[in-house]
Amino acid sequence: MHISFKRLLAAAVVGFGVMPGIAQAESFSKLAQQDYAVGKLTKGKAGGYGWVVSNGSNRFFCRLNASLAYVSKKEMVSILASGRLIKLDRAAFEASIGGPDPSIPQWSDLQAGRVKPTDVGSCTPAR
Repeated sequence: MHISFKRLLAAAVVGFGVMPGIAQAESFSKLAQQDYAVGKLTKGKAGGYGWVVSNGSNRFFCRLNASLAYVSKKEMVSILASGRLIKLDRAAFEASIGGPDPSIPQWSDLQAGRVKPTDVGSCTPAR
C-alpha cells in the first residue's frame, strides 16, 4: 500500500489544524486558582449542562461532570449527557445504595455555580 506525499501532507495539515483547539483546553482547578468567575448553570450548544467560567475577556465552557444531584429531601435528578433531567425518588435510591451519598451535589448548588472540581469536566474556550 503506497501513500502519496500529497495525502501525507494533507493529513499533517489537518492534524496540526486540530491541535490548537485541543491545546487550549484547561482544567477547572487551574482556572479556579487563576480567579476565574463561575457563572450559573447553562446548556451548551450540544445541549449538555455546564458553566461559563470567565476572567475578563477569557471565557471557557466547563462541562458538568455529575450525573446525579439532590433536589430535596424526597427528590433527586439523573442528568443525562444530552441535557435531559430524569426525576428520581430519593428514598428509593438511597435504600438501594445503603444511605445518603455525600459525594452527590445539591442541584441548587450546581445551578448557582457553587461547584467542586469533581463536579466539573473539561473546559474548552467559549466562542
